[in-house]
Parts: sequence; structure tokens; C-alpha cells
Amino acid sequence: MSRFNLLRVGAVCRRWMVGLCGLWLAAGLHAEPAEVTLGVVPQQSATALARVWIPMLSEVAARSGVRLVFRTAPDIPSFEDRLKKGEYDLAYMNPYHYTVYSQSAGYRAFAKEKDRRLTGLIVVPKDSPVSDITQLAGQKIAFPAPAAFAASILPRGEFTRRGIAIDAHYVSSHDSVYRGVAQGLFAAGGGIQRTLNAIDPAVSARLRVLTTTPGYVPHAFAAHPRVAPEVVAKVLAGMISLADDDTGQALLAAFKFKGIEAAADPEWDEIRALGIEQNTGRAR
Repeated sequence: MSRFNLLRVGAVCRRWMVGLCGLWLAAGLHAEPAEVTLGVVPQQSATALARVWIPMLSEVAARSGVRLVFRTAPDIPSFEDRLKKGEYDLAYMNPYHYTVYSQSAGYRAFAKEKDRRLTGLIVVPKDSPVSDITQLAGQKIAFPAPAAFAASILPRGEFTRRGIAIDAHYVSSHDSVYRGVAQGLFAAGGGIQRTLNAIDPAVSARLRVLTTTPGYVPHAFAAHPRVAPEVVAKVLAGMISLADDDTGQALLAAFKFKGIEAAADPEWDEIRALGIEQNTGRAR
């Protein structure tokens, strides 16, 4: 082969190798991650959350082809700090958290619980003589954390709306609220129906719902900007499909969910319209 032809072959091979490398690079850029973390707001203990979330996420992973890994935090302020840093690929967060971290960390809602309006509860000991929240003026009231939306912000809003001054205490989780009220450590506490239903029956049997708040859009399933849209779409499809068969419905029943449906950012505008200004995280 002449020197000229050898040079031509060499040039073609170089172009072919460059093109192949480009294809490899493009494939790498669009490759799905080995795993996708989903951070869950710690309304309950990590053990209690894992008991229901891990089976559900395993089933969604099987249906979507996306490996989902359960994550949470020791308490709500720690969860807020992790959201701020964007530590979770996907996150299940309360409505107020979503309005904060959609702005500061770029999370975008893609799903929510189906047919749910989120309301807060104020619970008292079952044998408490209190029949109206006006009777709680000046009393010690327990809440999970300052930025816990339905269990803290909404009940506190009811006290504020009615001009009732209280002594608020923050105890890290919904379970801690219920146990503290049941033990008589607090005159009342804030919570939500789902976590009240999930607490040990021996605790819930010692509580009574005094009042509920108006309803709002529920928690958001939201994705960090680094998660590719096609990955989010697969996870969403897997979540929606849970309502279609007995296996999925049994997993949803553990959450008291009718199903999970697609959602979009504007649905949380009603929360933004409340004008809530509440510090989050450890640095308050």
C-alpha cells in the first residue's frame, strides 16, 4: 500500500475513533444513574418510615426500572438542611417545604397524593376537659417543628387567627407530639390524620381530636434538577401504576393513599399565597 493510501486509512480511523468516543460520551451523559435517592420528611421515626416506604419504593423500582433508595433524616430541621443542599435526588416534602426548596434548591414537583387536601389537627388527651381551643390559652402546646406545615404551621395559624397566645414547644416528630400529649406533658399538640392513624394504638387511644384546620394541597414528590426528565417520568409512571392492581393497592394502603397522581409546580401557588415566612433548618 502506498504511503498516500496509508495516510488516508489513518485519517479515516482517527475520524472513526473520534466519532466512537463521541457516542460513548453521549451515552454516558444520558445514562441512568445506578441509584436514585428519595428523601422522606421525618414525620415519624426512621424505623416507622422505612417499614412502609422501602416496600413501596422497591415495587416502584421494579415497575419503573429505576433503582430507588429510601433516605430520611434524624429530625425535620436536619431534613431541611439536606434539602437546602440538594442532597436528595427526589424528595417527599411538605407543602411549605416545597415552596422554599423549589426556589432555593430548584426542586420541581412531579407527583402528589391523589384526591387529598391536607389538613392539620389539634389533639388533646382523651380525658381532657378542653372543648374549644380558646381554653388552651397560655398552655404548653407541642408541634413537630416550626416549618412542619399541616402539623405546626396550620394549627399555629388557627391560634393566631383567634388571638390565642400559647407556649409552643417543638419535639422533632409527629410521634413525639402524640406521645407527649398522651403522657400529659402537653395540654395539646399539632398533627395530621395519617400519622395519628399510624401511631401505636395504645397511644392514639389516649388522644382526642379537638379541631381540624382548612385543607390545602398535600405534600409534593419533587425532583432535583440533576435528575434527568426521562428518569422522573419512569418513576412517576411506576407510582401511578400502584393503584392499578392488588399488589400496589396494598402498598398504598399502608399510607392511607388512594393513589399517586401527576402534579405540577403551580398547584402549590395557594401555599405561596399564604405569605408564610418561617426559618428552616438548624440555622434559625
